[in-house]
Amino acid sequence: VKIVESGGGLVQPGGSLRLSCAASGLTLNGYAVGWFRQAPGEEREGVSYIYGNDGSTFYEDPVKGRFTISRDNAKNTVYLQMNSLKPEDTAVYYCAVALTIATMLEGSFHSWGQGTQVTVSS
Repeated sequence: VKIVESGGGLVQPGGSLRLSCAASGLTLNGYAVGWFRQAPGEEREGVSYIYGNDGSTFYEDPVKGRFTISRDNAKNTVYLQMNSLKPEDTAVYYCAVALTIATMLEGSFHSWGQGTQVTVSS
């Protein structure tokens, strides 16, 4: 299994970015997929999740109303659309795939990408 994130970069406050999470070796719509982030000096935290099959989506409070997670089954890719970005969103963002179809527990995510840097600064 290989997970590859892309789409990070430098953006001004209020701007937008779309992160992509492409997978090989498994079909993403059969598993829960999560986006996590880790800021310098901070612990990794969950951001958003999409469940396998029915595609139910969930967001942690800091990003509700600003971020949208989605999945393109044909491309076997999960996206994280990030709008109204704030400096506190600056972090390395990771995509991870769980062992199960429905979970938000970080310990259940077993395949991780290498991360993509998102920097929000003027």
